[in-house]
Order: sequence, then structure tokens, then C-alpha cells
Amino acid sequence: MTARPLPWLWRLQAMLADSLPLLLMAVLAGGSWWLVKNTPSFDAPSPPSAQRHVPDYVMTGFEIRRITPDGTLQVLVSGRELRHYPDDDTVEIDDARVHAVAPDGARALATARLARSNADGSHLQLDGDVRLRRFAPQAPEDGPAQLDVRSPFLEVLSNAELMRTNRPVTIVQDGLRVQAQGFEYRHLTGQWRFFGRSEAVVAAPSSKKR
Repeated sequence: MTARPLPWLWRLQAMLADSLPLLLMAVLAGGSWWLVKNTPSFDAPSPPSAQRHVPDYVMTGFEIRRITPDGTLQVLVSGRELRHYPDDDTVEIDDARVHAVAPDGARALATARLARSNADGSHLQLDGDVRLRRFAPQAPEDGPAQLDVRSPFLEVLSNAELMRTNRPVTIVQDGLRVQAQGFEYRHLTGQWRFFGRSEAVVAAPSSKKR
């Protein structure tokens, strides 16, 4: 008896359940901003002044790695420039790039033109050409991803483990392409939903001629 193919909505749900936790891990890793807490501070206190939204320090061309006790790479955060704003204790990173590695070797890559985070990383925004990709273990990053999510904007609330966007989103995975006007994923419950009109295109499986 031949199994009937799953409807695209069920198929997408199964794919997101497997892949989004790692993508969420990548984004949250970038939003923790633990690198900022380790930035050296000046010994001499600065005199009080009127608070303006100007950075008190800048890092350019930086790359920070987080590794496990056995030396395995867990998270890599990099960007063209990082700025810290003391008036509201926020951080911005231009050309942000976060690479996360799961225990099984699967990898996730999150990129955006601009990343913004509050002081404790509980509210992270990725803005401009946002792209989240999940790769199988040993798969090259210049090759096709298992899951590819693109949107102009993405917001992550770490306390609620919530990932969402109110902008158009495109999701591509193994012959399935879904477009929607918005997206929300709640990791604590595994629930997800699309907003607005949604369209899906399922590519027919390729057949090799003998």
C-alpha cells in the first residue's frame, strides 16, 4: 500500500517543528549580547552629562566565538560594526551574522543588515534582508539549505521564546515554497501560524530517465 503524500500544511508544520528550534537558538544567541558585558570598561568614571542617543563605544570588524568545554564551536557572532548606546542601554550591529551549531552537528545561520537588542537580550530585532537558514551536518553553507526563511524584518522575544514578523515572509524547504504576510512561532508550545493571505507551491518530484 502506497502512503498518500501529506498536505502541504502538515508537511510544513512537521518541517518547522524540526528546524525552527535551531533557528531560534541562532537568533537568541545573537541577542544575548554576552560579548558586550565582556567589553573592557574605562577605569576613570565619566562626568555626568545630558543623555543623548550616541554610542559610548564602537567595535568594528569583530568576531566573537562561544565554545563548549571540549572546544567545539557553539555560537559565532560577527558583524561590520557594533555600537552601544548608554542612554537606553541598547546595542546595534551592522551586517550581523550569527552561526549556531547544534549537538548533532546541524547548523543555523542568521543574517541581517541591522540587529538591535535591549540590555538583557530579551527583545531582539533583525532588520533588512533577514535570512535564516538551517544546514544538515557537514553540508556546505554555499549549498542549498534544509530550510530557508526570508523576510524584511524579524522580531524575537526571548522570555516568551517567540519569533515573529508582521512583514512578508518566504519559507523554502525541499520543493515546498510558502509565502505569507506574516509569521509567528512559539517555541514553548510548538505552535505557529501565518498571517494574511498565504500561498504554497509544491514542486513535483523529479524523475530520472533510464
